[in-house]
Amino acid sequence: MTVETPHLLIVDDDERIRELLKKFLLRNGFLVSTARDATHARRILSGLAFDMIVLDVMMPGEDGVHFCRDLRETLLTPVLLLTAKAEIDDRILGLEAGADDYLAKPFEPKELLLRINAILRRVPADEPAEIAPKLLYLGPVRYDIGRGEMWKDDALVKLTATESQLMRIFARAPGEAMSRARLVEELSRSGEQTQERAVDVQITRLRRKVEADPKQPRYLQTVRGAGYMLSPDLAR
Repeated sequence: MTVETPHLLIVDDDERIRELLKKFLLRNGFLVSTARDATHARRILSGLAFDMIVLDVMMPGEDGVHFCRDLRETLLTPVLLLTAKAEIDDRILGLEAGADDYLAKPFEPKELLLRINAILRRVPADEPAEIAPKLLYLGPVRYDIGRGEMWKDDALVKLTATESQLMRIFARAPGEAMSRARLVEELSRSGEQTQERAVDVQITRLRRKVEADPKQPRYLQTVRGAGYMLSPDLAR
C-alpha cells in the first residue's frame, strides 16, 4: 500500500451502486476510480496501480470470482468481494480465488469502510502490489499460488478447505512466522470456525502432504514461541 491517500478501484456493473460507493468513499478520504465490468477494469489496471480493488461477483460476462483468480496470476493488490450470495460455500469459493475478504449485499456502508481499512492495515506500506511469485517449491511439492493448487511431481494433491486456506495464508508471507491466534483470525475471515488447538491438528495433517518426514518438518516449520512458518526452497 502506498503511504499517500489510498486509491481504490470499484468494479460493479450497477451504475447506481458504483456512484454511491464512489461518493461514500470519497467522503471518507479515499481516491476512487470505477469500472463497469472486468474488461473495463483490465484497461484501467493496465495503466494505473491501486491500493485495493472492491469487486462485485455477480457481473455479466466474466464474473468477479473468475476475474479475481485471473488477477492473482500477476497482482498482489488486495481484493474485497461484494456479492448478493451469502452462503459459506460461495464465500469459500471467492476466498480460494484469492480474495482478501468477502462482504455480502446488502451491507452497511460503515461495515464496508471498516473492512477496507482493516485490509489496508494488513498491507505493509512498502509492499509492492506488482507481480507475485506464481509457484512455491517444497522439495518435490509445488504450490500454485494463483490457482491454490498443490502438486507432487505430476499428481494433484487433494487439500481440504481448511488446508487450502492455510496454504493460501502461508503463501502470502513465506518465511514469516505466524502465531496460532493469527491463523485462527485469518481462517475465521474465510468462514472457517476453528480454535488454536484445532490449528495444530490441521498443521499436522498438512505436513503429511508437504513433508518427506512430517515428524521432522523442513518446509512447514514450528518456530518456538512464535507459531508456524512456511519456508519454501524458492519462489518464481
